[in-house]
Amino acid sequence: MATVPVTKRGAEKLRAELHQLKTVDRPWVINAISEARAQGDLSENAEYEVAKDRQGFIEGRIQEVEGKLSAAQIIDPSELDAGGKIVFGSTVELEEEESGESVKYQIVGEDEADLKLGLINISSPIARALIGKEEGDTAEVQAPGGLKRYEIVAVRYL
Repeated sequence: MATVPVTKRGAEKLRAELHQLKTVDRPWVINAISEARAQGDLSENAEYEVAKDRQGFIEGRIQEVEGKLSAAQIIDPSELDAGGKIVFGSTVELEEEESGESVKYQIVGEDEADLKLGLINISSPIARALIGKEEGDTAEVQAPGGLKRYEIVAVRYL
């Protein structure tokens, strides 16, 4: 199985979700199934069906998160020494050349990505255009609205 890069913060988030699933959600759904069974006939018991569906989702998610954690290559951006180049985990400050608008992104794994928080997926077009570049370089990104050019203002490893 190939390793999947994930930041230290992303791995902690996955571990917390796994803990929640195993210690809270799983026992809750087991209890809900027991209560539904106690009501008698299971063939027309909606509560039982809902609880069984929920159990299937929880067990599937547990397997998925465990798989992601076992394949994770955990990267602590603060310990990176990439010589000023943009790599996974880098925080990058950009200025869009046409509008002059400034944006700041951190390049993270798929499960961590959240554009509202400035966290972009390593496989996104903008991240792919930035990887390997350094401060002062220009990156061209094919966006839905056309080609955008960004000047790289700063590269940090936070």
